[in-house]
Amino acid sequence: MKKQQLKIVKIGGNIIDDEVVLKEFLSSFAQLKGPKILVHGGGKLATRLAEKMNIPVKMIDGRRITDAETLELITMVYAGKINKNIVAQLQANQCNTIGFSGADGNTIIAKKRPVKQIDYGFVGDIVKVEVNVINVLLINNLTISFCAISHDAKGQLLNTNADTIASELSIALSKDYEVALYYCFEKNGVLKNVEDSDSVIEEINTKQYQQLKKDGIIYEGMIPKLDNCFYALSKGVQHIKIGKAEMLFNTNTKHTTVRK
Repeated sequence: MKKQQLKIVKIGGNIIDDEVVLKEFLSSFAQLKGPKILVHGGGKLATRLAEKMNIPVKMIDGRRITDAETLELITMVYAGKINKNIVAQLQANQCNTIGFSGADGNTIIAKKRPVKQIDYGFVGDIVKVEVNVINVLLINNLTISFCAISHDAKGQLLNTNADTIASELSIALSKDYEVALYYCFEKNGVLKNVEDSDSVIEEINTKQYQQLKKDGIIYEGMIPKLDNCFYALSKGVQHIKIGKAEMLFNTNTKHTTVRK
């Protein structure tokens, strides 16, 4: 029997940081048919608030160092302000939604990242995704909005990369659904030339990816995003696309399709 399709959509700061853009996106997202999960970050808003509160922001290679004070702040921003605003706006669009962190329903269990060359602080690497509660909600036509916070099942919340959360949710739920994973960000897709927004690589597979990395065409922040994509494909996720959010609602919108 053919599995039902489940859409898992990850959005970043380019949508979250603009009230008008977020409102328009959520209005369209609410109209998507079938079961769906939204995953969001919120790093830019957290950084701005940290600066206002004189909390030092420490980043290494684009990754946030999360000390105890920073964890307190991002929990308030991700799991509080951003998550509940998204839930309220989806409810206004008749899309019945529950806002989750990984601690809710014991859904995303992580372990604190071990210290090697760098101590990232309270950053979590995902160990397990529990799908039982998620499945019950999806079967009952509820949408879930996940923020980028997990927990260690011992009482400790952890900052966890939203791209990774989307990937791990996709893998865990691919046993029950045909999962389509969408990474929405500010560019039209993976670009051959970052200065040219039209230079979209329409399809990319593992072999091409390795070559593009070697040639220095794909670098920095795009590498962990694509690593998550190829890992998810290898673990049963059926469809993965990267590009602007418009690709969700208009199939003619330029984007990158990631294949094995």
